[in-house]
This record gives sequence, C-alpha cells and structure tokens, in this order.
Amino acid sequence: GDAKILRNAGARVTDDVLRTLVLASYLLGVERVMVVAHTNCRMATGSEDDVHAAIRAAGGPDTRSISFLTTRDQEDALREDVQRVCSWPYLGNLTVGGFLYDLGTGRLRRVC
Repeated sequence: GDAKILRNAGARVTDDVLRTLVLASYLLGVERVMVVAHTNCRMATGSEDDVHAAIRAAGGPDTRSISFLTTRDQEDALREDVQRVCSWPYLGNLTVGGFLYDLGTGRLRRVC
C-alpha cells in the first residue's frame, strides 16, 4: 500500500500532525502510524535557547516566540508522542509505534 509521509523538525507530533492524521485515517484509510525520529537530530542536540541563538547567529530573526520542541531524550519524546496519538479523541483504532532510525547503521529500532 501507499505510505503517507509527514515530516517536521524533530519528528514531533504537533497539533497539525494530529489534524492531518484525522484526515488520513478517515478519508485515506490509514490504519498504521509510525513516528520515526533519527539519531543526530539537531532538535535533540541542544536546548530551545541554543536553537534560537543559532538562528540569530545565521542572520535570522528573533524566534524566541516559537517553540521548536527540542528534546534531550528522543526515546522519551517518542513515547510521549505515541501516547499523544493514541489518546487523541478524534482518532479511531490506529496501530501506532515509535521508532528511532540510526543514521550510522541504517537500522530502524522500535522504541515503543
């Protein structure tokens, strides 16, 4: 079958991802969801302040009003996001898993 791929910085389940999953589930027949993060992700290597400072240093604007959802623990973030999908009241019976893709080995490991 087809894969519907939603990508964002940090592989985080945001409100927009949940909205899109409702559409995918009911209108496109999606039954399984894989939340996949990858090793060496910039959103997992620094704090919110670090990211804001890096953007500013690159000549960007003051972005402190934006939350980039950085995390120091990708596995905890995956568990939190999978739980968020599973508990979203607008989604039916989806099979949901959280995975970490290792850029060095090419292996995909199930976290939850």
